[in-house]
Amino acid sequence: MNGREVILGKVRKSLGGGHNDAARLAAIEARLARPPKGVIPERGQLDDKARRRLFIAMAEKVSASVKQVKSYDDVPKAVAEYLRSRNLPAAIRIGNDRRLVKLPWTSQRALEIKHGPSDGDDEAGVSHAFGAIAESGTLVLTSGGDNPTTINFLPEHHIVVVDAKDVAGDMESVLSRLRRKYGKGEMPRTLNFITGPSRSGDIEQKLLLGAHGPRALHVILVGG
Repeated sequence: MNGREVILGKVRKSLGGGHNDAARLAAIEARLARPPKGVIPERGQLDDKARRRLFIAMAEKVSASVKQVKSYDDVPKAVAEYLRSRNLPAAIRIGNDRRLVKLPWTSQRALEIKHGPSDGDDEAGVSHAFGAIAESGTLVLTSGGDNPTTINFLPEHHIVVVDAKDVAGDMESVLSRLRRKYGKGEMPRTLNFITGPSRSGDIEQKLLLGAHGPRALHVILVGG
């Protein structure tokens, strides 16, 4: 028996496990087949309009800004207005998300659209969220070619589009929808939970935005 087996054996013993690998495997498979639900706070259990109002309030509480628009056709104008309000260049980086690609970007003639992962030189990036969590003002984004993770972290300003119907009351509801969409045993490579812009208070306990990622987060809520 080598050192690794000794250490793992002690861990297994402390957890009350034996050497019956078949039984442990069966227990793991049973848990994966019927994932248990965590505690669901009551705060997000509201009707649709109240849940969206809670999401906006919680997002703004953590220094994000929120713009509500009636339809996806209004998104390009909302993006252009945000860039102008922050005195930013009229240029954004987006992935290949079909909901973003098909938007009428040409209605904003001065706006330059760049496609693909960010190289770190973009001032603003636009992503589409899989969903949102009202109780904490959190956005949930899946990774992939349609929404490159680099857009979440490298641009100084991150603009996230989310459909109002995808605002759930709690994290468990979002995860349940994720399992239904991707199917058993299938998940996106990465699932990013974003609550407000990047921040740190490590230096003299002073809050600094943009410490490890975007220093500004702007949410465009479509519909509702």
